Amino acid sequence: MNAVNNIWNILMRIVAVFAASGLSVIGAGAIAGISTVKAVTVAGLTAVAAVIEKLARAFMDDGKLTSDEINAAFSTVDKGAKTVADLEVENRQISAKAAAQKV
Repeated sequence: MNAVNNIWNILMRIVAVFAASGLSVIGAGAIAGISTVKAVTVAGLTAVAAVIEKLARAFMDDGKLTSDEINAAFSTVDKGAKTVADLEVENRQISAKAAAQKV
């Protein structure tokens, strides 16, 4: 059942990526003289392709997709998202500051 949940999660997140990326270019397309449908489609498909590429590369590595790999693939599109590596760096920085303050 976990595989079904992962597939459903990935598909719904791909729809969200398409929507978020597509809607963000509506104004820019109008200014550039590109039809709204074309601008949304190109932006959405470009973002979806980037996510699918990241998922494929993670899957090729060991034939499995972990939740961390899935989250990392989607975080490349969401500029506000933090990856596992980002969180590890922040934790190290906080620990270093705390250790420096104790000295």
